[in-house]
Amino acid sequence: MKISTKGRYGLTIMIELAKKHGEGPISLKSIAQTNDLSEHYLEQLIAPLRNAGLVKSVRGAYGGYILGDLPSKITAGDIIRVLEGPISPVEGIEDEEPAKRELWIRIRDAVKNVLDNTTIEDLASHSDDGESDAYMFYI
Repeated sequence: MKISTKGRYGLTIMIELAKKHGEGPISLKSIAQTNDLSEHYLEQLIAPLRNAGLVKSVRGAYGGYILGDLPSKITAGDIIRVLEGPISPVEGIEDEEPAKRELWIRIRDAVKNVLDNTTIEDLASHSDDGESDAYMFYI
């Protein structure tokens, strides 16, 4: 399964809204400028998020978008499913031989577990302090 820009930018929108949760509506223009993204593209992504109830639109001069629920109740999985569809590493798992089917199911379940147990509150509160647990390899 490959997450496209729809899923990635959708997460960006939701993380930005979570960071500003409780401060009033946020415009897509400000999210686009902050993240150096196309405002037009974000407009295309916000509609399915709104239809799913993940965001609400606020009209008016100081309008924009707010989260449809608390940041602690919206998961990355909710967003990815709305924008990308079902989470599956391959199509036609049921047609695979048992050994391969088991592998694909385990991969699917692992990805679902991560996405469904990561809230946008978790993502919004993550700070990039320049320190990483990742290993640095020198060649």
